[in-house]
Amino acid sequence: MPGGIDDPSAPSGGNVYDRRVCRDLPAVGWQVAEHTVAGDWPAPARPAREELARLLADSADGTLFLLDGLVACGVPDVVVPETGRLRLAVLVHLPLADETGLAPERVAALDAAERRTLRSAAAVVATSRWAADRLVRHHGLAPGRVHVAAPGADIGPLAPGSATAPGTSRDVSPGTGSDPRLLCVASVTPRKGQYELVEALATVADLAWSCVLVGGLRQDPAYVARLRRLITRHGLDDRVHLAGPRSGPELNASYAGADLLVLASHAETYGMAVTEALARGVPVLATAVGGLPEAVGQAPDGSVPGALVPPGDPAALAAALRRWLGEPGERHRAKVAARRRRTALAGWETTTRSLSKALEQLRQHPLEAA
Repeated sequence: MPGGIDDPSAPSGGNVYDRRVCRDLPAVGWQVAEHTVAGDWPAPARPAREELARLLADSADGTLFLLDGLVACGVPDVVVPETGRLRLAVLVHLPLADETGLAPERVAALDAAERRTLRSAAAVVATSRWAADRLVRHHGLAPGRVHVAAPGADIGPLAPGSATAPGTSRDVSPGTGSDPRLLCVASVTPRKGQYELVEALATVADLAWSCVLVGGLRQDPAYVARLRRLITRHGLDDRVHLAGPRSGPELNASYAGADLLVLASHAETYGMAVTEALARGVPVLATAVGGLPEAVGQAPDGSVPGALVPPGDPAALAAALRRWLGEPGERHRAKVAARRRRTALAGWETTTRSLSKALEQLRQHPLEAA
């Protein structure tokens, strides 16, 4: 795993996933030894590359490794030589070239490195069916070697949202206790689309709402600075709050105070914030990109627990926000659908079983076939 997995200033769905499966796999019979390698992944300096190389080289023949794709996919020269001796599975949270804002030559280099690593790995684990299908098509992988283990959800108490009495939630300010409360949970980076979200919010400034952006602020300081300037330029400083990273009780309180989760991402393989919100009955407005439609899903009656809009389209996002904010019937429909979807969400035990099945299949293969 990457060395920053436990950094509280830079939480991510991938880090939560890694930590959760490390905790849960022993319950289904696996012995798990955790290894973190500090470095600027996926392009680490020489000491990190050497540390990963030593870790693999010092392991006995046939050892089964589950490698986070952020660590494995950028260094095929380290990983590929060990694929004939070790049983290596790569867990892909996000294809490396899908990060927003990369130069074309960087995209090409990351894509080529990832392809080489994944084609050599004995197994690949994706976090959504969409992501698995894309990896198969894009990298020319054998479908039988690509497995799906989607993130689970812990069902929480139903969120009271703006019905919460003023002063009972840390997210009451900005805005009043009765204003609809919007929540975005994502690292503040170009890929997560907070800039487009603020642009959309500016067009519905005539309506009552407040919005809290929860997520790490250190990954791209220049983007954060641009976002703050945009908020000020639109006169939204008292309505849009950059709360920074939250976890545990603080994050739970953020969901409890929310009426709608909004994600304007440009790329996602799944989107754990979506199911975290739905697990509390909070509807979702998200971009129809990658695995987000899969995460949003449908309630058992076929209703959609919110709405999906095209990515990179602030006008479409603004129209959906205006409809949700301005039409009580739409808010009620989305809330009912979200509560119904909540009852159908898969838990983390499903994730663990899916991952265990993939690893067991790899463990039983003769080493020559790996």
